[in-house]
Amino acid sequence: MSPPASDKLKMAAHAASSPSPISNPNPSTRARSNSHERRPAPSGKAASRVSQVADHLQPSQSLPSTLRFEMSSQEFKQAPHKLLVIPGPIEVADDVLLANAHPSMSHVSPDFVPVFGDCIRMMRQVLYAPNSQPFITSGSGTLGWDQVAANVVEPGDEVLVLNTGYFGDSFAECLEVYGAKVTQIKAPIGSKPTLDEVEAALKQKKYKAMTFTHVDTSVATLADAKGLGELVARVSPETVVVLDGVCSVASEEIRMEEWGIDVVLTASQKGLGCPPGLCIVAASKKAIAAFEARSVPPNSYFASWKKWLPVMRAYEAGTGAYFATPPTNLIYALHRSLTTITKGSVSLEERFKMHVEASNRVKSFVTELGLKQLVQDGFKDGAHGMTAVRYPEGLQASDLLPKLVAKNVVVAAGLHAVVKNEYFRIGHMGVTVVNDKERGDLDHLLKSIKEALLESGYKPPN
Repeated sequence: MSPPASDKLKMAAHAASSPSPISNPNPSTRARSNSHERRPAPSGKAASRVSQVADHLQPSQSLPSTLRFEMSSQEFKQAPHKLLVIPGPIEVADDVLLANAHPSMSHVSPDFVPVFGDCIRMMRQVLYAPNSQPFITSGSGTLGWDQVAANVVEPGDEVLVLNTGYFGDSFAECLEVYGAKVTQIKAPIGSKPTLDEVEAALKQKKYKAMTFTHVDTSVATLADAKGLGELVARVSPETVVVLDGVCSVASEEIRMEEWGIDVVLTASQKGLGCPPGLCIVAASKKAIAAFEARSVPPNSYFASWKKWLPVMRAYEAGTGAYFATPPTNLIYALHRSLTTITKGSVSLEERFKMHVEASNRVKSFVTELGLKQLVQDGFKDGAHGMTAVRYPEGLQASDLLPKLVAKNVVVAAGLHAVVKNEYFRIGHMGVTVVNDKERGDLDHLLKSIKEALLESGYKPPN
């Protein structure tokens, strides 16, 4: 038999007075092997409050989860860990990680429904798309490709794919699985198709959709989203413009409606600053119209907008609906992060500016070390949330990356199959950028890269 509620609360009061793990704020010592740092016991106010409440509760009552959660948030710091500076997943803020630990909730409860509805509304703000229809589901960014292929495109439709790397290859493959006829414009590694090339292709035939990867995580190229949207509006206005923004949303400016972008797909673990597990798609009125005008039903079950559209509309209207269970804890984490992004002290415009400044800092630093970027002109055509850096001659991943790990820094190895052993990738987005003055992530990252290179025998130019 479990103890009565009052006893449970007194046990909670005792636990509240016990020490608990706390992270070290110094990034250079963020991770320690088998670290179990303890902070001093709190003043006892929280424990006293729990005990007082317990004394006045009947056995059938319990302390509201919101009160317990509020008390936890006053002290919570995530555990010590290595600095994660890959292009996703990224570092997650303490309050976002704590929100992910929210008590388990019913996905149709009156407490959860408005949280989900808020997330839908805030995603419109992030994308500058007040008339779009966001879809928030469990899954990775890859599921966004399936949503486009299953709902916007029908079997036999012509689709133009602008390919800048690994993720262009994969999106094209996904579309073909669903029966689309795909034409690709492939750019050399580290570059992107020109607007002239795209215009010529659009004039050759009618395309149901055109897709491009805004930031290809494999190579760090940044597509000209504004230019491409304006080009399609001028040359082929019936074509649905699809932006793969998995590695760009919330770290790159995207003005979805102003630029004529019809679908933006992304995931939770990059610029949005959440743990992995959410696929987020926003569709314009034109994209929804293309879906509604299909001659055949969507050729996917889980990815079908026929299933998800009523659910999203219901949550935003303030009532729960069910097709498949949403990951409620991740929705709480997303809500916390989106609240900071859209309503915090740093505006969206300032956030994008800070990412540009951090990108220039990282790219200038590696240039001063005598290193080259994978992108031909990294300052002009490179992403602002990541940088792909070529190893100096004579060095490879096994020479550099383990040395960075030893300094508690995790960067990513190369991904593009043709050159994967020639470069490494650095992620600089989210809290690492926006809260860098308090965290010192970039200072520690750049210092560690230089030290690791020197330890590997590399001699920078004078």
